[in-house]
Amino acid sequence: MSVRQQQAAVPVRARGTDRSAARRAELLAIGRTLFANTPYDALSMDDIARQAHVAKGLIYYYFRSKRGYYLAIVEDSVAELVAFAAGGAELPAVDRLQRTIDGYLRFAEHHQAAYRTIVSGGVGFDHEVHAIRDGVREAIVATIADGAYGRTDIGPLARTGLFSWVCSVEGTTLDWIGRPELTRAALGELLVKTLGGTLRAIEELDPSCPAPPPARRDG
Repeated sequence: MSVRQQQAAVPVRARGTDRSAARRAELLAIGRTLFANTPYDALSMDDIARQAHVAKGLIYYYFRSKRGYYLAIVEDSVAELVAFAAGGAELPAVDRLQRTIDGYLRFAEHHQAAYRTIVSGGVGFDHEVHAIRDGVREAIVATIADGAYGRTDIGPLARTGLFSWVCSVEGTTLDWIGRPELTRAALGELLVKTLGGTLRAIEELDPSCPAPPPARRDG
């Protein structure tokens, strides 16, 4: 192959890789909606291929099996949710906590199928999916702990308190996206206040984890 041919071949391969990644991402997006709205056991690979308007072999090519497809959907959704909720390390503790909650709710609001897949889609049948969901909870607990205390190595009492708050947020958020009677801002403020109550209760029982001071309001 000539030098010119070699140079021309590189962008072709790159374009092929880009197309493959885009196709995989498209299948993941379709799968989020399918599995969020239909129980796992009720969907066959034929059903998935028909509703996705693709050949069944294409799904096998990218994911090898229905279970592999489902796990890839959950893992992809989890990574996006955690990325939405995390960040803002340069902010004061209270502002960072508010940003984390707002990011969490924004993800749920704009990616409802993905959120339902993470929190409730088929979790009961598969221990590996259950472990992924628990990993999300632990990641959010760590994000909240880092925002509140500046560290993630917290004791069992603080971890349990934050874990219980995260679990309550899941149920509240599922209810909210199904019946969005509150604005995101109003729900976010409510969750910030309930988190403040949880942090103060933790501090009372474990003084090594002091709650951050409440946000001061101008005026």
